[in-house]
Amino acid sequence: MELDAAKMIGAGLAVIGLSGVGSGIGSIFSSLVSSVSRNPASRPQIFGLAILGFALVEAVALYALLIAFLILFG
Repeated sequence: MELDAAKMIGAGLAVIGLSGVGSGIGSIFSSLVSSVSRNPASRPQIFGLAILGFALVEAVALYALLIAFLILFG
């Protein structure tokens, strides 16, 4: 029973990174909206960078979930 409890605690600690991912994605898109509202002509250039930033931040979330699943079911 102690091994199962340790797995649950370890998976919970591995998923803590998802809170940072949520705030990172919010920051990216709030900056996107702010910059497009200031200069609408630069939207195509800024939007590509925002999507790249979103993908990189989302990769951190996928890695955190992968580690949590490896701890639980590995």
